[in-house]
Amino acid sequence: MSTDVVSARRRRTLFIYVGYLVALMLFFGPVLFMLWSAFRTHLDITSTPLDVTSALSADNFVRVFDRFDFGRYIVNSVIIAGGSTALGLLFGAPAAYVIVLRQWSGLAFVMLLARMAPGVMFVLPFFIFSVAVGAPSNTALNYTVLVLAHVVITLPLCIWLLVPFFESVPASLDEAAMIDGATIGARFIKVALPLVAPGLAVAVTLSFVFSWNYFLFALALSNNDTIPLPAIAFTFIGEGQSDYGGLMAASTLISLPALVLATTAQRWLVRGLTAGAVK
Repeated sequence: MSTDVVSARRRRTLFIYVGYLVALMLFFGPVLFMLWSAFRTHLDITSTPLDVTSALSADNFVRVFDRFDFGRYIVNSVIIAGGSTALGLLFGAPAAYVIVLRQWSGLAFVMLLARMAPGVMFVLPFFIFSVAVGAPSNTALNYTVLVLAHVVITLPLCIWLLVPFFESVPASLDEAAMIDGATIGARFIKVALPLVAPGLAVAVTLSFVFSWNYFLFALALSNNDTIPLPAIAFTFIGEGQSDYGGLMAASTLISLPALVLATTAQRWLVRGLTAGAVK
């Protein structure tokens, strides 16, 4: 093998690893900065943001827990994100199955448009509906409105994610079950659904994370009893005064549940993402 070929391969390998390093910094740089800043004072963050010698302490986390009832806000977020994920999967999985069965690929794209639309388009209708049914003064109704609003995020996502998995199920299995007399519901539950379990894991994880982190509906529709975690971070930034140390500590705590879920479901998540890419 000639020296020029070896040198070209080494340069190509070097460029590849440099690209990996740049991508790593772009994706994880802000996260690492958030974690580091959570243990620094507001003055250190604003005056010397890259000073690695600044003192670290847990005062920001102590102040966050003293200022807010984080346990209640976590429960609120779990109810909203969990409820919207469950509804998105409950209606999204049958919808994706029927779309594949009837070959309505255009309908799947139309559903995705709802996810691509800016959330502000849905805030005013949901706010008017919330006031009309008295949700601002009723905790149960307010939870219901918030969950339904977040279904706008989770339902199109579940449908779009699950369509490729149902397409990968051999049509012969569905036809065999139909010949045996199985109804469409039985074929969906007993034949198709077990074969797309990795896809369900992907849909649940991504839907929960998207709903958990969504800020707009939480800010506009929640009341004092139902306010979820993302809206709490907003209180650290005000006109003329901000607490970036507290904001970074709160953001770290808000990110932890979604991170734990993604880490726990990592095996199923990776298997589902790779399975959905192969037909």
